[in-house]
Amino acid sequence: MLDPLLIPLLAFGLSFVFALGGVGSAVALVPVLHSVGLPLLAAKPIGLLVNTLSMTGASVHNIRAGKLDYRLGAPIILSSFLLAPLGAWSSQWISKPLVLAVFTLFLVFSGVMLIFFRAGKFAEQFRQDRPLVRLTLIGALAGFLSGLLGVGGGGLIAPLMILLGFNPITVAVITAFVVPFSSLSGLAAYLTMGHADWATMLPAAVAAYLGGSLGTRFMHSRLNPATVKKVLGGLLLLLAVKMIFQLV
Repeated sequence: MLDPLLIPLLAFGLSFVFALGGVGSAVALVPVLHSVGLPLLAAKPIGLLVNTLSMTGASVHNIRAGKLDYRLGAPIILSSFLLAPLGAWSSQWISKPLVLAVFTLFLVFSGVMLIFFRAGKFAEQFRQDRPLVRLTLIGALAGFLSGLLGVGGGGLIAPLMILLGFNPITVAVITAFVVPFSSLSGLAAYLTMGHADWATMLPAAVAAYLGGSLGTRFMHSRLNPATVKKVLGGLLLLLAVKMIFQLV
């Protein structure tokens, strides 16, 4: 039986560390919780609740500051919100090894993006149009994976939008706005399926929120987020390797 303090401690620690690089912790929190013995279907709602709480504050700040491009973000928000529950419900029918395999690929993708992706090379070439179909597909894929894996779709939305040529600052604002919606709808699906345990989720979510807030303040005062992101990318790749060994 898991120590009841272990899950909040892990949530706090991972959220603090990942906030140092300006990155959400759910992508690491869910597989780590599963690795210490928490069932995957119980770990994913925790990740989604952590996403909802951690990104809502950033979204409110961006809206008040007038930074959000609603027309650009609308198709991503709508499609991700609708597809996240489908991803959550699909986890009942998709085999656990396949879900873990998809999770491993997502970890590899996220790790590589953190280490190697450079948004600066698109400077002075930012597009101003709103390709409805492409944005809808990005949101749908991110939402489905958000529900299936419990990690939020920000790690997929941001690099894909930047690769399409959008301003990284605009993308960051949209990503922060999309993630709470897709996470909340995915979380609602897990609640209806009876896989969410509030006695476990709430302490973990509060601990993650506190850890993320502290990590963000520490990052702004002492660290270079770009350097930290490389370290975090390496940690995600190591976590992916660990999961590969579990699968084979």
